[in-house]
Amino acid sequence: MKKIVLATGNAGKVREMEDVLADLGFEVVAQTEFGFTSPEETGLTFVENAISKARYASQMTGLPAIADDSGLVVEALGGEPGLYSARYAGTDHDDAANRQKLLAKMTEQNDRRAKFLSCIVFLQHPTDPNPRIAIGECVGEILSEERGENGFGYDPVFFYPPKNCTFAELDTAEKKRLSHRAIALNQLKKQLNQEE
Repeated sequence: MKKIVLATGNAGKVREMEDVLADLGFEVVAQTEFGFTSPEETGLTFVENAISKARYASQMTGLPAIADDSGLVVEALGGEPGLYSARYAGTDHDDAANRQKLLAKMTEQNDRRAKFLSCIVFLQHPTDPNPRIAIGECVGEILSEERGENGFGYDPVFFYPPKNCTFAELDTAEKKRLSHRAIALNQLKKQLNQEE
């Protein structure tokens, strides 16, 4: 198996991605095992941030790298929390604080439409001029209260109509198949398989 660094410190992302990457013949090593954190996210798009994270992880390890930049995009809030999904309530806050801020901002909104968006980038090496880019999205709605115990991030408030439940009410295996990250990973898998 080819060793690859996964440019994230988010254990939830590692769990969601490692199975699919193993199917591609990659032995996944999270960047936390190398003792470094991601660079500051200064991009203006999910694509820019994902490329930056993958490039940095590849530079730090000498390995091919995969990075995901993802977030929740809420129509009524002009796309918030968007790029700032992980730090919506501030850099020193957690997932629960982010969800509470979102729910507070949504109290007066009738339009509850939202989508999870994931951009996954694969780089062979730090100066790879041809990054493989895959984007996945899941469309749903923001509930007025949390439901479910599984998942992480905004999963307890994101209602997914095709399954009539929140992402936090899906079991882990099902979420791995249906999520925005799964969609992007499958796109990436097709790209890499076509190149072989």
